[in-house]
Amino acid sequence: MKKILIVYYTQSGQIKEILDQLTKPLQDEAFELTFEELRPVDPFPFPWSNDSFFDAFPESALGIPCRLKPMEFDPDKDYDLIILAYQAWFLSPSIPFWSFMLSDHARKVISGKPVITLLGVRNMWIMAQERVRNIIRDYGGKLEGNIVLQDRHQNLISVITIVHWLYTGDKGSFGVFPPAGVSGEDIMESVKFGHPIRKAILEDDLDDLQDKLVARGAVKIVPDLMSTEKKAIHMFRAWAKFVRKKGAPGDPSRKTRTNLFRIYLFTVIYLVSPIVSMLFYLTWVFAFRRIRKNIRYYRDLSE
Repeated sequence: MKKILIVYYTQSGQIKEILDQLTKPLQDEAFELTFEELRPVDPFPFPWSNDSFFDAFPESALGIPCRLKPMEFDPDKDYDLIILAYQAWFLSPSIPFWSFMLSDHARKVISGKPVITLLGVRNMWIMAQERVRNIIRDYGGKLEGNIVLQDRHQNLISVITIVHWLYTGDKGSFGVFPPAGVSGEDIMESVKFGHPIRKAILEDDLDDLQDKLVARGAVKIVPDLMSTEKKAIHMFRAWAKFVRKKGAPGDPSRKTRTNLFRIYLFTVIYLVSPIVSMLFYLTWVFAFRRIRKNIRYYRDLSE
């Protein structure tokens, strides 16, 4: 029997819905599945308020952990595979998930083990995944697969729909706008990723697993968003340090600075990013080799 540990954090339940579909091919006597939901001692709200959402920004960007409730899985158990499922907050792993990644439990259970990561995101995830990829490597684990389910709508439209979802808790369509987040169809179809995972684990051969996952649409790289994200992460961290100088989470003295960041963020999204995207495609031919190399690295897990 193959033992699989699945560690995840979810607010809306979307990640768990994806996991339920992805693991369907693994739910029989050949596998023992252990699900571990991460639970902050002080839960993050959902729906968010405007203040609470942006108050989580500095700690997300800087990777400052929160306290988690005790985990129930046995970190000394000899698991055959670790699946880590998370969201990206402000181009970084969500605070609860990153708090787990910094824990002794994570270090112990990942060491020497194959790992698959699963993300449910709007559209920017590369910098968050790079941070997770590096810590898996530092712990002695091996990232064998990565699956990214994302909102398929155009960038500026998905900003509106995701904000509506985060602030109201309603993922459905409204007015002229489509539903937010990962579509129900994509969630249901994520079962297709479970089949190659099943075969790879049973045969103890994960060497080409990512190729098989990519062939099924596991990762889609949007070149201009990749370029934008790699630049934006530096600005986000600078802003995060600026806000943190005014105090810890919940400190009212930092509200002015989080409001300034909010204005900056939406200005960049709606005024600057379309121009940056246009310039990227006008000049991409001059950086074609570098872009192709980066796509292989993030999509195919190449070195």
